[in-house]
Amino acid sequence: MTAHLPWPLAYTVSGDDCRAPMPLGFAAPLAEAVRHLADLGYDGVEVQVREKGARDADALARTVAGTGLKILGIGTGPVAAQDRLTLADPSPDVRRHALARLLDAARLAGALGVPVTLGQTRGTFLPGLADAQRLWVERAVRRLAEEASAHGSRLLLEPQSRATTSLWHTPGEAVTVIRTLGSPAGLVLDSHHLEAERVDTVQAVTEHAHVTGCLQLAATVTRGPLPVGDPRLPPLLKALRQGGFTGWLTLEHTQDGDSVRAAARSWTALTDAAAALA
Repeated sequence: MTAHLPWPLAYTVSGDDCRAPMPLGFAAPLAEAVRHLADLGYDGVEVQVREKGARDADALARTVAGTGLKILGIGTGPVAAQDRLTLADPSPDVRRHALARLLDAARLAGALGVPVTLGQTRGTFLPGLADAQRLWVERAVRRLAEEASAHGSRLLLEPQSRATTSLWHTPGEAVTVIRTLGSPAGLVLDSHHLEAERVDTVQAVTEHAHVTGCLQLAATVTRGPLPVGDPRLPPLLKALRQGGFTGWLTLEHTQDGDSVRAAARSWTALTDAAAALA
């Protein structure tokens, strides 16, 4: 475990099936990224995938485990970001393709024994179609949660800003959805999206730590690496501890042109904040 932190510390990386590294993750092929992150002292990674499934679990696990890191979660952002596939698309074929990709990701997560996350692949609404699109997404998310549970995984739903998706922008809205699923599920809280929706991050953590599987962090305003001395960090870490948080922390932010320096800076910012609370 990273010094002074009671939870695993991860960094966002891109699977080898991605067309290019995701802009909010380490800007290098997976094998290179995990090697650098292990050297920097990280505990694990959150792997973003486009089209990987359970058949890819062993190879993915070997690539990461060879560095001593752990895979802590499987992300699905590239399904929408790189292939424009979403659960709200007006085309039934696109929606079917999007759900198939997500179900594969859930099976991969299950084979690895980690949660699968869902954010922007929910999609956005078009004028006059919002009611139908909401129903399509709700049905698909229920199916995804069932598939994740059936394969030993768990769906983590990420509240995101209106600039990214048309539904479930706040933790409260996401929790309402989770309660209807009938399968184990939780939250991903992302400091950038919470701030974009004017939700106080410390308050969100205080209220929802018990149902949160992952907290994603980035600098305020810039969404870059965490600055050393970031005043948000000590109260955030305290709220996680007092709330009984049992998940992991992920650095998900822009790279400022140098992923090694960005990852080192965020690692230092977090471990310094944790040391001050020890």
